[in-house]
Amino acid sequence: MLHTVSLKENHVFRRLYHRGATAGNRLLVVYCLRNGTGHSRLGLTVSAKLGHAVERNRMRRRLREVYRLHEAELLPGYDIVIVARSRAMEADFAELTRAFLTLAGRTGLMQEAAQ
Repeated sequence: MLHTVSLKENHVFRRLYHRGATAGNRLLVVYCLRNGTGHSRLGLTVSAKLGHAVERNRMRRRLREVYRLHEAELLPGYDIVIVARSRAMEADFAELTRAFLTLAGRTGLMQEAAQ
């Protein structure tokens, strides 16, 4: 990923959940908040309720790839958390992509939305 690092600290996740802009649909929920740096930080959340470790890790890889492919279209300098919902486990890659891009547009992460 070009200008993105992983988001790992629990306090940052909690800050995003409470203060960040939120958008959700039937597959995903996206939280975002400006972080004041020149790079974005990405956090992925897939609950243990959604399946065994192999399935959860597959979902994380798929979400990371959706983000990676569209990173250039997103504004830099944001903390982003993507939360997978249960229906996302059965969704194909194209559905996940559409869901993410829709939510990114709603939260103001897309570059063309900011102009």
